[in-house]
Amino acid sequence: MAFVAIDGDDIGRKLAACYLSNSVNALKATKALVERKTEQISMLLTDLGYEVLFCAADGVTGVSETSQIDDASLYKKIKATAGDELAFSAGVGDSLREAYIALLYAKSTGKARICNFSSIGENV
Repeated sequence: MAFVAIDGDDIGRKLAACYLSNSVNALKATKALVERKTEQISMLLTDLGYEVLFCAADGVTGVSETSQIDDASLYKKIKATAGDELAFSAGVGDSLREAYIALLYAKSTGKARICNFSSIGENV
């Protein structure tokens, strides 16, 4: 089995900008955009054969019975789904914990990328 954890990058900053600019319309638009993109990523994972375990806020998590994931291909599809409006980071691992750790690594090393838990040591 292979797990993937996906999370939006800098969504909190986008929301903070809405609050600080006192823009109700921008806040509503940001909410709708984030909901739409996470739902589209969830549908993408489903179409690729994943079971979606979580889809809320700005995150999506899925599991595949396949033990091998082509990280580059998967991220290319996630990025195409997200478009230019939002960026997402992703982590892949053999367990939920490994996928989350890989996600944290992706976010802490530049964001807008995918990292596989098995290759984290190679990148340090």
